[in-house]
Amino acid sequence: MSTVITADLVDLDLSADTKEAAARSLAERMVATGRVTDLDGFLADVAAREAQMPTGLDGGIGIPHCRSTHVTEPTLAFGRSAAGVDFGAPDGPADLIFLIAAPAGADDAHLTILSSLARQLMDDRFTGALRAATSPGAAAGLIAGEQAPGGESADFAESAESAESAEPVSGEAPAEPAEPCERAEPCESSESSESSVGAADAPDHEPFRIVAVTSCPTGIAHTYMAAEALEKAGEAAGVQLVVETQGSAGFERLDPAVVAAADGVIFAHDVPVREKERFAGRATVDVGVKAGINRPAELIAEVRDKAARGEATTPGAASGRPTPVENAGEPDEGYATRLRKWLMSGVSYMVPFVAAGGLLIALGFAIGGWDIDKAPSVAEHFDWGQVDSWAALMFQIGGLAFGFLVPVLAGYISYGMADRPGLVPGFVGGAIALTINAGFLGGLVAGLVAGGTVLAIQRVRIPAVLRGIMPVVVIPLLSSIVVGFLMFLVIGKPIASLQKALTDWLSGLSGANAVILGVILGLMMCFDLGGPVNKVAYAFAVGGLADPNEGSLKVMAAVMAAGMVPPLAMALATTVRGRLFTRTERENGKAAWVLGASFISEGAIPFAAADPLRVIPAAMAGGAVTGALSMAFECTLRAPHGGVFVIPLIGNPLLYLLAIAAGTVVSAGLVVLLKGARKPAPEEVRGEEAEAGTTVVVAA
Repeated sequence: MSTVITADLVDLDLSADTKEAAARSLAERMVATGRVTDLDGFLADVAAREAQMPTGLDGGIGIPHCRSTHVTEPTLAFGRSAAGVDFGAPDGPADLIFLIAAPAGADDAHLTILSSLARQLMDDRFTGALRAATSPGAAAGLIAGEQAPGGESADFAESAESAESAEPVSGEAPAEPAEPCERAEPCESSESSESSVGAADAPDHEPFRIVAVTSCPTGIAHTYMAAEALEKAGEAAGVQLVVETQGSAGFERLDPAVVAAADGVIFAHDVPVREKERFAGRATVDVGVKAGINRPAELIAEVRDKAARGEATTPGAASGRPTPVENAGEPDEGYATRLRKWLMSGVSYMVPFVAAGGLLIALGFAIGGWDIDKAPSVAEHFDWGQVDSWAALMFQIGGLAFGFLVPVLAGYISYGMADRPGLVPGFVGGAIALTINAGFLGGLVAGLVAGGTVLAIQRVRIPAVLRGIMPVVVIPLLSSIVVGFLMFLVIGKPIASLQKALTDWLSGLSGANAVILGVILGLMMCFDLGGPVNKVAYAFAVGGLADPNEGSLKVMAAVMAAGMVPPLAMALATTVRGRLFTRTERENGKAAWVLGASFISEGAIPFAAADPLRVIPAAMAGGAVTGALSMAFECTLRAPHGGVFVIPLIGNPLLYLLAIAAGTVVSAGLVVLLKGARKPAPEEVRGEEAEAGTTVVVAA
């Protein structure tokens, strides 16, 4: 650990008043010691990680961290702020700030060292000693383990790491039976361990057993802090709690015997739980990783209460939250937030079918002409030497792929709500939506109905003997009957009528109405660059391709054109006014040419993260111009993706390129104007000086 932090990486009088300034101040120390090669590139990676989830923790702690290609070796910088810096913790600003930097390819040993710090932060003695440290050397010594929190001569960090990584040998008891077993292997001396842990509540009974999984996007800090908090809360509550940490260094599976003996499961995670099906059939609490850190005792009480009520379910279903982990979040999320996540779950699984099917259909039209849809089935007639036969083959394969669009949308919306049991009724509902001509809207509603039906069934208390067949037989059967009845006889026909009205409206779209719609879609595509608003606009356009007409093809063209503008504009701006951008941004600008041309709006995110108040409005202005011009020029597009590589498949391609160019110039011009009018902040000047200093050192 002494190689990770030194006195040069400690600032006991951190004067920064924002989290960005704090990260920059500590990162500059990393640059000065040669551990970070590109200050702005590294800070962009820190900002991207911070955007995923705030890194402030209760108790006055901030732990900004990331893995970055600009880091040469695992490094930790520590700052102590008298005024406090807001890192988004519920209890207020942080006075202890740890900037953790890990190389993109860091090995397991280094990541384990960094994770051991995360566990130490849950110890009040450790944080108290850091607040009382009088010199950078003393603080670095505490963190490195060269001095114990109480001042005694002991290797605190090393002992913590050893406790975490020690492998129990089969047949040999753990060194401290009273502690909950941290490893994936079961504690062999379970009898003595159970008696000591469970004595507080039930000395004459078996203790309540919980298995938990913790994980976070980076897998360095929150993963292990949640594990530590849950283990301590479990010990205090008199339960046996075993944690599987799924961090950056990989994970070791809990012993199947430990999982089989568990009475309940806690998932505290913000990335997918690997092999989640191992934990099916038990009372489950499914929350974000920060809930595992901030309120572990509540989670333990909740899972015990669910087990007492007999709520043994598939993982996460009883929580009422979207269970695929990409939808993980705090349980107090509003319904609108959860609804958006459920819908985005369906859209994300649908897009590959749309892309493959749409491109094949478009290629079929491009090669075989507009009457290729009248060609006979290639299974009955195919001429290897005829171009039209190959065009018909592509068109018919694309049509079949497109036929899955609505069922997949409905199936995975239901999956987002209720996990695997929601797939069958979701797909059935989506297929019915196609049958009754309810289209894309029918698929949306069918998915929500299917997921809600499954969740309702899962809340019914059933005898233990029937639990094993619930996910395989009972839930698919009952939910399919309910969804089929509702879609065929109750809500299907009204939805089909609404779908027809929307289709007719798009077909008749022209003039000022079309231009206004183009402006709105352009603004949405550029507002959050691949985020929820962007995805809503894209989903609207893709949904129109399920039943294409002239209007829906215009919408698809406008959406793709507007989505290409932000990265192309940033690339142009860095080319014509490079001095307004950092070296890292200029390098990102080169890549943005390709990303923009490929319709990857996320290529502008590094620029927006560094300067959102100038980049995002400029991008939205350019997107609105492009969307309006594309609709005014009546450009059409049958492919849902592809950028400039599908220009031959676009109606009015030259005018389409003109619309993209116009929006790009407007957006780039605004960015240059706004950036040129600002006065560089002192932190930026220092950053440029530090960057220049780093360059000299490297050259030397």
